[in-house]
Amino acid sequence: MLFILVLLCAYFSVATLTETYPEGADAAEAIAAQLTDTLAGPVAAAAGDTGADAAFTERLARLLGQRDLEVTVAAGSPREVRAAFEKLLAEGKTPVRIFTTREAHATVARIQGNLLGLEDVPLVAPPSHTWPTFLKTNNLLNVANQIAVMAIVAAGMTMVIITGGIDLSVGSLIALSTVVTAWLVRRNGGVDASTATLMAASLGGIAICASFGSFSGLMITRFELPPFIATLAIMLVARGFAYILSEGRPIYEFPERFTWLGRGSIGPGIPAAVALMLVIYALAWVLMSKTRLGRHIYAVGGNPESARLSGIPNRRVLMFVYTATGALAGLGGIVMASQLKGGAGTYAPMYELYIVAAAVVGGTSLSGGEGRIPGTLIGAFIIAVIQNGMNLTNVESYTQNVVLGFVILGAVLLDRLKKRGLALRWLRRAQPV
Repeated sequence: MLFILVLLCAYFSVATLTETYPEGADAAEAIAAQLTDTLAGPVAAAAGDTGADAAFTERLARLLGQRDLEVTVAAGSPREVRAAFEKLLAEGKTPVRIFTTREAHATVARIQGNLLGLEDVPLVAPPSHTWPTFLKTNNLLNVANQIAVMAIVAAGMTMVIITGGIDLSVGSLIALSTVVTAWLVRRNGGVDASTATLMAASLGGIAICASFGSFSGLMITRFELPPFIATLAIMLVARGFAYILSEGRPIYEFPERFTWLGRGSIGPGIPAAVALMLVIYALAWVLMSKTRLGRHIYAVGGNPESARLSGIPNRRVLMFVYTATGALAGLGGIVMASQLKGGAGTYAPMYELYIVAAAVVGGTSLSGGEGRIPGTLIGAFIIAVIQNGMNLTNVESYTQNVVLGFVILGAVLLDRLKKRGLALRWLRRAQPV
């Protein structure tokens, strides 16, 4: 699967090769690097009002200041940029160069052409280079951030499928978690809610989803309902509760700081949601590969009767995996609520299918007893890369669904062919010589 992921990244890298320009501080450094030491006189740094524009003007002013150049920043809306230039001209400080970002180049050029005395001043933008749009840092981080919710829940789904079951309720539980959390926050301060309130509300959302997962496990273990039917029913119930609690309307009453988990970053620009996802996968990998419980999960999925006769508490194992998956769906809902700054019953449509697909594409067998946690993470990235790559290459959404459908079908067929190959080899070995 890792090889397939690398091939996909290579393909979309080639397919999205385009002329690009550096942004933010990188754009400022690119401009400064191409300047000669003979430049003298006042200069201007012009840009828009985005965060990248602010980084550009701040960095460029510092770099040019180190060359003893007088730098005037003209940034903000077109009206603000024009006002800054008019002030320069009124003070008799006509710049010898105007440096601007590629995004603001056309706007600044238009303003420059309408100001007497400024029309002949050279306008300098950062140099271009050829680079895949797919491999831009912002795009890669965006891909990772977008799959965080799906991947977190897929870790639990992997355990469920390894036991030979399936959980169709996870998409609805994600939506329910966003609604429960938003409802609790609204009831306890809304936009003025304290950090303790936010944490308590989040734990409430996770607990509710874990209880739904436990109920699914109870139906499966005590009443021997097929996992497909039990979780299908919970899918409808959870989605219905989400609509009832929210009264059919989104709830947008979160404090601004609540968005840190879904939109913020830690360390060197790593999205907080991605960091949480990696922590979840590290813990899941330890559980499945280094603990007795993990071995029991594989045993139950491989042969339930043999596992029972070996003394493994099958019911407890199944209760654990469904409860854990419900809790992870609740955690995924918290991340989604943070990303969207709200809760609604309409959130996470069809997510259960993408989550199952991530596990299956990652090598988890639908027959049970086989699968790896790292493989699921790779599977989630494969799906995300395909979606992102098709978006970048302007593939329409309907075609994307067709492609993803064939990807899932191919993964299941490969699993079946592998199982059939193993069975045939076993039969050949079992034949008398």
